[in-house]
Amino acid sequence: MKELPSTFKLVTVWLLVGTALFLAVQAWQAQRSAARVAVADGVIELLRGDDGHFHWPGRVGGVAVEFLVDTGATRTSLPVALARQAGLPRGAGLRTNTANGTAEGYASVAQLQLQGGVQADNLPVAVLPGLQTPLLGMDVLSRMRFSQQAGVLRLEPLPPQ
Repeated sequence: MKELPSTFKLVTVWLLVGTALFLAVQAWQAQRSAARVAVADGVIELLRGDDGHFHWPGRVGGVAVEFLVDTGATRTSLPVALARQAGLPRGAGLRTNTANGTAEGYASVAQLQLQGGVQADNLPVAVLPGLQTPLLGMDVLSRMRFSQQAGVLRLEPLPPQ
């Protein structure tokens, strides 16, 4: 039986090392993502992301999303592509002030479910064409008691009134 060329052996070893490294990085990233949200005794804890912001996984009309928690936003805002994918109705046109200036979009209504059991039914939202990431605003956050310390945002839903 003829032995394989040494170049082929070397390429095979490097491919195996590269594949193992790739899989290890993917597993590490998945573990870090999963560990960013903890729920215990009705308290939800979000760990600050690598970008310095808090992200809260959830669903809009059944579509999985990751919200950027924005305490400076009055209302929850969604990108147009997400609103379309979730089948949200198109309402009246609107103009809103954002951190980047005035933006035009339209009003809609959404069903939100957030990890940890928080949900908002028939929530009025702004749908904005220039928006890349869904923003979770004070219209939802004001329904909770929250505090932030040492890179952890603790949220506790208030009892219904």
